[in-house]
Amino acid sequence: MKRILILKTAAGAACMTFALMAGAQTTTNSSAPAGSSESMGQHVDDATITTKVKAELLGAKNVKSEHIHVKTRNGVVSLTGTVPSAEDRDNAKQVVEGVSGVSSVKNHLKVSAAS
Repeated sequence: MKRILILKTAAGAACMTFALMAGAQTTTNSSAPAGSSESMGQHVDDATITTKVKAELLGAKNVKSEHIHVKTRNGVVSLTGTVPSAEDRDNAKQVVEGVSGVSSVKNHLKVSAAS
């Protein structure tokens, strides 16, 4: 019981430290020129979007998403991999477009005959 409490406390402290570091990095790089490389804040935002997209795809009943790979860069989500039908490909794009933070979707999903 004591061990669980210690683990929960350590996990909470780690999450808080990460959040504070990400926030500090975002404010430091907010004045960076448009042509500069991606800031830590943008990287965290993209990772958050990727996580949300994966969760939505896994929860979508109209998409078979076992073989869909998701990458996000500056709010643009790229979908790669295979789906069993054109309908699944279209449904996946529609699901991703509905996720908060997604600016556009590059749908490179291939339809495979084997499911």
